[in-house]
Amino acid sequence: MLKRGMTGVALALSFFLIACGGDPDGRSAGAAPDEKDGALIEEELGRADDQHVDTTGKAPLPNPEMSGKSASASQSSPSGYPVQAYFGDTHVHTGWSADAGMDGAILSPEDAYRFATGEEVKSNSGLKARLARPYDWYMITDHSDGMGVINELIAGNPEMIADETLKRWHDALNSGDEKAAADAKSELIVMQSEGRLPKTVMDPKWMKSAWEKTVDAAEKYYRPGEFTTFIAYEWTVNADGGDNLHRNVIFRDDASKTRRLLPLTTFETQDPEKLWAWMAAYEDKTGGRVLAIPHNGNMSNGRMFEHKRFDGSPMTSEWAQMRARFEPLYEITQIKGQSESHPSLSPEDEFADWDLWDRGNLILKPKPKGSFRYEYWRPALIDGMRIETELGTNPFQYGANGGTDNHVGLSTTEEDNFFGKFKTLEPSNKERWDFPLLTGPSGSYMGWEQAASGLTGVWATENTREAIWDAMMRKETFATTGPRMTLRFFGGFDFVSQDAEADLVKRGYQKGVPMGGKLTGNGSTKSIRFLLAALKDPDGANLDRLQIVKGWVDGNGRAHEKVYNVRWSGNRKDDGTGHIQKVGNTVNLETAEYTNSIGDAQLIGFFEDKEFNPRHKAVYYARVLEIPTPRWTLFDKVRNGVEMDKEVPMVLQERAFSSPIWYSPN
Repeated sequence: MLKRGMTGVALALSFFLIACGGDPDGRSAGAAPDEKDGALIEEELGRADDQHVDTTGKAPLPNPEMSGKSASASQSSPSGYPVQAYFGDTHVHTGWSADAGMDGAILSPEDAYRFATGEEVKSNSGLKARLARPYDWYMITDHSDGMGVINELIAGNPEMIADETLKRWHDALNSGDEKAAADAKSELIVMQSEGRLPKTVMDPKWMKSAWEKTVDAAEKYYRPGEFTTFIAYEWTVNADGGDNLHRNVIFRDDASKTRRLLPLTTFETQDPEKLWAWMAAYEDKTGGRVLAIPHNGNMSNGRMFEHKRFDGSPMTSEWAQMRARFEPLYEITQIKGQSESHPSLSPEDEFADWDLWDRGNLILKPKPKGSFRYEYWRPALIDGMRIETELGTNPFQYGANGGTDNHVGLSTTEEDNFFGKFKTLEPSNKERWDFPLLTGPSGSYMGWEQAASGLTGVWATENTREAIWDAMMRKETFATTGPRMTLRFFGGFDFVSQDAEADLVKRGYQKGVPMGGKLTGNGSTKSIRFLLAALKDPDGANLDRLQIVKGWVDGNGRAHEKVYNVRWSGNRKDDGTGHIQKVGNTVNLETAEYTNSIGDAQLIGFFEDKEFNPRHKAVYYARVLEIPTPRWTLFDKVRNGVEMDKEVPMVLQERAFSSPIWYSPN
């Protein structure tokens, strides 16, 4: 079995090979599926990636089986249902975002799009950067707050530097001192969180030109059927001094509609309800469509999924309807950690303790007691079903989304090609593991706490704005921590185990609903059943296990959750309590290599919920884990020959999450 990792040759070539296509030593893509498994790739799971990776660092070569189409071209399906997963990033900032520019980022939206399509670009710190595989779709989500300000500030616009604070920031940004720039960026974040920004920064006149250019870049790089761009921005609410209520706002439309209104800023309102009203007004005025994706509830100090409106008043049915209408997805994983669940909320889930950012809000303000419950996706999915009983609508019926939230214009989720969140944390900083990422009144999050995550896979009928946006709206999406593994999940009442052994996808659509769907029972409903399947990233690690996570509300209104191991690799056994032994670990801590000698290339399962009660509302989602692989910190340690503190993790288990399927008794 060939190894995946870094060789001595790769170490000698240092940073200039970090971002080349594939590994410079031509490492193995891992165990390939056998002949019997081949049908699953083409017919059941759909295509995850139709590319050959050229390990020389050149652009990926198209697969000859695609009859001359580009590597990311749409695969049409005569069946009418989606057969291909398209991968992209819903959360990318460039140097045009105020905090990114304050930290020294200079890449533009055009640079970011060129990088996403597989071109080599020069990073903000001067390194050569390139993806091993281009994305299928991409969007720039620069902050609406202060959009257009940073360029004027750096250039020394007289109106800007007339303000004492802005003059100090201008000097820091032009000093060449990276720490001074990083400190200015942290001060900006704190001041925005506390509503103390200079008035000049909040003048909307700076936005118009920047927004026009952002829209122009998205239009320029949109190639329907090959590479899809979206016109988008981030609405960045840091309520009450740093409570993260951020949303990425994503349009289905082209420039003819998105130019008619300027993005909403938090200078106008911090109330999400007013964002939804702004979105409704956009749709009414233009006939267009728009959705929003919340993120980083893990840093909201209990406010992301609180059971009240922003102003503290009681929830209403209208409030619930607006939230459900405009927010179909929730970002589970990104550089600033995960928002799936927390070990204190899910003590029986042995895989809940990963990528935790749980010490405070965005400016490190400590968390109030009991706030975790209102910060994470899984408890919100369960609470939403209880709220639905009261209000008639489930406001937390969120599908799965992953995005990087990088602020360097470079979306890099491969552990050996990670360019970090900010320019000061790019790999040119050989001590970036010990460099402060975010600093606030009570401390810092350090560089090693960054996660090289995440991506969204979309089951769409073609690679176009309309098809991918529509798939997001119907929640036929899955989130990954970076690898391009594929995940299928279907629920229904009539599945049998043989359906998983035949054409799983065809049976799934014919007899049930896909991820994001809803099932309604009746008095005769006796069981609920699922088909699920996962296929490894063709250039990545084998799979450890395939699980279903269930949440439900009993007859007394109490919330429950349980994790079921459905399929797993090797000859491991269930111990009778629902647990199986660890898959093992082949990671070499001296060389940052691993082997695919453990795990399976694919996992397919049929699951019947034996504890199903047709009178109880329930929600289910699929989760798949890879075998252990080297983390970006281990690659940095080996590459740079640096020592890191013992608390710094060197190994991780990448994973993916399907959007849920909901069950209601009526």
